[in-house]
Amino acid sequence: MRISFLLHNGYHYGGTIRTTFTLAEQLAERHEVEIVSVFRHRDRPRLGLPAGVTLRHLVDLRADGPDYDGDHPDFHRPARVFPRGDGRWKQYSALTDARIGEHLRGVETDVLVGTRPGLNVHLARQAGPGPVLVAQEHLILDGHSRRLRRDIAHEYALLDLVTTVTEADARAYRRLRLPDSVRVEAVPNSVPAPAVPPADPSARVVVAAGRLTRVKRYDVLVDAFAEVAADHPDWSLRIYGSGDAVQDLRGPLARQIEARGLGGQVRLMGQVHPMEPEWAKGSIAAVTSEREAFGMTIVEAMRCGLPVVAADCPHGPREIVEDGVDGRLVPVGDPGAVARALRELMDDEELRAKAGRAALAAAERFDPARIAARHEELWTGLLARGATRRGHSPAAVARHAWTGRAIDAAYTAKAAAGRTLRRLGLR
Repeated sequence: MRISFLLHNGYHYGGTIRTTFTLAEQLAERHEVEIVSVFRHRDRPRLGLPAGVTLRHLVDLRADGPDYDGDHPDFHRPARVFPRGDGRWKQYSALTDARIGEHLRGVETDVLVGTRPGLNVHLARQAGPGPVLVAQEHLILDGHSRRLRRDIAHEYALLDLVTTVTEADARAYRRLRLPDSVRVEAVPNSVPAPAVPPADPSARVVVAAGRLTRVKRYDVLVDAFAEVAADHPDWSLRIYGSGDAVQDLRGPLARQIEARGLGGQVRLMGQVHPMEPEWAKGSIAAVTSEREAFGMTIVEAMRCGLPVVAADCPHGPREIVEDGVDGRLVPVGDPGAVARALRELMDDEELRAKAGRAALAAAERFDPARIAARHEELWTGLLARGATRRGHSPAAVARHAWTGRAIDAAYTAKAAAGRTLRRLGLR
């Protein structure tokens, strides 16, 4: 089977890139696999090249690259195919519209996989009649803008399969009432087995990892640790990660740690790659996010043998952690509940060991081989039944596209009218 992934930027780093690389490498053991990156901004991919996988790009953003596209006139014209509702819209252009369209119409593959909503819309609007068209959702439907959700509801009708990373999000997609020809299935992300021995339950370290942004609620974790720190002076909390271009809470967190008198027990460790050796230095993991699309850090910690104290936010954690067995689920934003869960595990090494063993066993269901097999099962089933875009006539596809453009124009006009009314003080 020939499989082609379409990715925003395979030369950067991030959860979608990492999970796509992991899946592609696993599939490449049995299939012909390529990853097509819309953008390339550096010579080598930050995460390395997946074994057996071809990586190529469509738009070169390297100023010293042999085919630099930053000076191309279409690079500075707005995109019309990539949907405005996708948060990456400003990075796309008339040039990406053309390059992606040329690729999708000419690619020889059995399965075409888009990895973000804007690219999935490209699949619906520009792909040829041959491949199975797969839209992967790596975030959550309800987290997208209203405008993007409208585009998804309309454009995904021409696709064959939508996969989400949680069953909760799959239910949200099914409520869109896409045509019966479009399957919606939950397939979680995969996490490879770590190359380090499992964590030692006698270690007195709580580990947390992720972007230093508000949604991760490290302030809750610091407050929770403050409640148990005095009774456990030999324990420490290590928080790994950095902020992003929009938000970096390292400064506020450092001040909070100092104000709570935790300077000797709580450390901001910065960003570390790979993370597995750091997980293995702890005996408890903590994830206090108020929102998760899946919960990759939860699985990563469990694969290293750590029980996880996780905030029971919508979607991911409840589908990963079995409360009271391999971790603890606590209410979102509740430092007291986090502290009680931490205390229970910190007080009892045998309990930590038992929960860690359960976590290690439970996390095997996220092994790349198992997750790749589930994708293969879905794709080969669609190919065998001929359930592809071949069932849509060119005229039907053209009508669908025309309707989409009309809806988009109406939305743009309505938004412009609203801005005018607000400017005049009439709304």
